Amino acid sequence: MTHRIDWDQAYQADEAPAWSIGAPQPEYAAIIDADGAVRGEVLDAGCGHAELALAVAARGHTVVGIDLSPTAVAAAAAAAEERGLTNATFAAADISSLTGYDGRFGTIFDSGLLHALPNELRDGYLHSMHRAAASGARFYVLAFGTGAFAEHDGPGPTQFTEDQLREEVSKHWRVDDIRPAQLHAALPEGRTQMPGFLVTATKA
Repeated sequence: MTHRIDWDQAYQADEAPAWSIGAPQPEYAAIIDADGAVRGEVLDAGCGHAELALAVAARGHTVVGIDLSPTAVAAAAAAAEERGLTNATFAAADISSLTGYDGRFGTIFDSGLLHALPNELRDGYLHSMHRAAASGARFYVLAFGTGAFAEHDGPGPTQFTEDQLREEVSKHWRVDDIRPAQLHAALPEGRTQMPGFLVTATKA
């Protein structure tokens, strides 16, 4: 069972959430540094503190970060202003039913959002991302794989098999590649890594 989190409360806590590692996920850091991997306007879906969006903007791309948490969005906007990144903007919205961005984005990054959504919101989210994407847009999804958490930990993020992830994303996107990947988290005892997958998909 997928857990349900009060996302705004998570960002209001004294300690940053474990998924806020102070930098883009290393898998995405490599992608945004690769020639031609990022094209057009960029959407950071479920941006949180938006280190990914800010890193993409620092490389000259126009970026929009969307998150359900107004607290996270305010922190991301303040960081963009502090760094002089006028090409990064942020909005608080429900990403699972996002409207107003039809056909806009050439690249969409999901840095651990799909696995955090309850089952009943996933299809709406993937459809919303497809609607917001330009023709030929690239969609990257970084999600937990089976074995990321111990069974006795209780409800938590969904842990996908490769086949489950392919089936989910391919309902709205053409899946080009799925490969094993590591997701990093910042814990009190230091950074840790958990197994997952990186999906690369295209709006046909």
